[in-house]
Amino acid sequence: MRYFIELSYNGKAYHGWQSQPNAISVQQVLEEALSVLLQTKIEIVGAGRTDTGVHASQMFAHFDVEFEIDIPTLVFKLNSFLPDDIAVHNIFRVKDDVHARFDATDRTYHYKISNTKNVFTNDFTYRLQLPLDIVKMNEACKILLKYKDFQCFSKSNTDVKTYHCNIKKAEWIEDQNELTFIITADRFLRNMVRAIVGTMINIGLGKNQVNDLITIIDSKNRSEAGYSVPAHGLYLTRITYPNSIKL
Repeated sequence: MRYFIELSYNGKAYHGWQSQPNAISVQQVLEEALSVLLQTKIEIVGAGRTDTGVHASQMFAHFDVEFEIDIPTLVFKLNSFLPDDIAVHNIFRVKDDVHARFDATDRTYHYKISNTKNVFTNDFTYRLQLPLDIVKMNEACKILLKYKDFQCFSKSNTDVKTYHCNIKKAEWIEDQNELTFIITADRFLRNMVRAIVGTMINIGLGKNQVNDLITIIDSKNRSEAGYSVPAHGLYLTRITYPNSIKL
């Protein structure tokens, strides 16, 4: 039987989502908790990979077991067993061939920038106390929507077959002392959102013009794009699936 698990996590203490030798990950902690509580070895497959220090307000993963689960009891026990920086929100049965990664249709990320020093948000926003031209940054967002190949924003030495992504939404929203970049696409390349944000900041600061983004994307060269902003301001906020996945 295949189950989906919906969770959120504060990524500060973790070396990303994916299990790896000699470093603690969210996947590892969750697998160990499920294995103990279900008294069988559980391996989970996530909807994607977040890097070291990146947060998720919504993440999905799937796992298989040979018996039916008492879902409310397992959710309660997991939240008691897991550390305070990982929370399980839901578990539900899906069709046996549904895949948490490959069946996701959209993913949304938020990147948060604070323009003031705030001791309560230092770990969760990138502090940048320089004036940014939000109008120009949103003009640059419109250019993103016209392209499919985003190799210029991909981390080098990445093992992918294509650099094509279908970006469906990209915008900057300002709320008091906080600026949020919202981007939705069918898939993302490694480090893509953080590289886009760094490039947008250069435009907002006047270091690059809006139309420079066209040259940057056409170059397919990571060194032409902006810097990679810090991980702690990045959140995976939403993953969308077809309604047909559920039993």
